[in-house]
Amino acid sequence: MSEVRLIEIKEEILVDNDKVAEKIRKQLWARQVFMLNLMSSPGAGKTSLIIATLRSLNESMRAGVIEGDIDSLVDAEKVAQEGIPAVQLRTGGACHLDAVMVELALREMDLSALDLIIIENVGNLVCPAEFDTGAMRKVMILSVPEGDDKPLKYPLMFTVCDVLVVNKTDYLKLSDFDMKTLKERVLKLNPQIKIFEVSCKTGEGMAAWTQWLRAEIETFKKMTEEEDHGRV
Repeated sequence: MSEVRLIEIKEEILVDNDKVAEKIRKQLWARQVFMLNLMSSPGAGKTSLIIATLRSLNESMRAGVIEGDIDSLVDAEKVAQEGIPAVQLRTGGACHLDAVMVELALREMDLSALDLIIIENVGNLVCPAEFDTGAMRKVMILSVPEGDDKPLKYPLMFTVCDVLVVNKTDYLKLSDFDMKTLKERVLKLNPQIKIFEVSCKTGEGMAAWTQWLRAEIETFKKMTEEEDHGRV
């Protein structure tokens, strides 16, 4: 009887992915380009948040967007209408973006002309949480209509993210969503996470969110510049 060899596919895939992700981070660090991985369920408001954020940052931040979808160009076209360079990744069924896909998108972007890249990951609270894209920060959106129980159902996503943006707060009065309960559940999983309450529709809370993002980019720039000076 022949020996059966076991190959852990998921483990091998993640190891290979992490190597590419680290390569991407080093490339972006050298170019002083900050990249953000934005994740959420379908319809939570990723594209709306991206557009509202980049409008707020205005011309002070040169930005590009990588759009991930199973199909269609809808979101990329919305971003492009804002005058923002966008690359669409159609996964053909894959429920997430990984580092290899992001690397392909980066080849189509002029990194010398960018300060910020936002990845709009495929709408999904499961798979995207498992794959490193090479981004410096991971952000997830939870919209009020989805309910406050999502940390109980998808704990990994809340655990790996640096920021939670609670979107569509203009619906709070129309729902039984409990913000206090949500925060307790999230902070139990991830005590370090930052939480912003926003409404892309009304603009409420957007200032605090964009202020955080701007500060993160400025800190990143300062660190890369200090490293360059140290090499001279």
